[in-house]
Amino acid sequence: MAGLADSGSNPDVDLLYDINGLAKAAPPWVDGIMGFMGEFGLLFALLGLVVWCWWGVRRRGGEDAAPTVAALVWAPLAAGVAVLVNVPIRGFVERRRPFYDHEGLEVLVDGKTDFSFVSDHATLTMALAVGLFLANRRLGLVALVIGVLGGFIRVYMGVHYPTDVVGGLALGTAVALLLSPPAMALLTPLMRAVEQSRRGAWLIKGRQARARVIPGEARSSEVGGRDLAA
Repeated sequence: MAGLADSGSNPDVDLLYDINGLAKAAPPWVDGIMGFMGEFGLLFALLGLVVWCWWGVRRRGGEDAAPTVAALVWAPLAAGVAVLVNVPIRGFVERRRPFYDHEGLEVLVDGKTDFSFVSDHATLTMALAVGLFLANRRLGLVALVIGVLGGFIRVYMGVHYPTDVVGGLALGTAVALLLSPPAMALLTPLMRAVEQSRRGAWLIKGRQARARVIPGEARSSEVGGRDLAA
């Protein structure tokens, strides 16, 4: 708790020391898991949820399949756009990582030399989570919890201030929501075109697409046969 006294009663720094203090008290193997989850694990988990949702949509099919797949495509695109938006923000603010200015932090990963605000990880995870929420409310709620948890872990790891994470969560949410209407206006017709194509239909409706194409081909052959016979 010495960090609290040295923080100058700054709530952001106080909370940083409180959360990072959990890493000091935890066994090394717990910190190892938290470090992996904060760097890679939760991001992979979110991508896995997106793929799982797509697979379910593909198996179920239905009229809403193409719009749902369009929303799932938007999720990783939104994450990429949000990180690009963050590039000038980080360059403008130029906030150093907390371990450069505050002693006694338990830093769980090395090599973090870039700026701290806004957190790229929090931005990525929340943009993915919100994008998934637009496609599937149930899985989206799980993803939102994962996104918030990922932000908490970044502070736990000693590589971000809490406000870095809050900024990242807000940025990812804003990009995914505000740009969703134009993105869906472009992606939904594209996914419908893929759905109607012979080679890409399986990406949207799976077996239903194959069942639809094969009888169609059969009818075409029958009509061709009658024409030849005539």
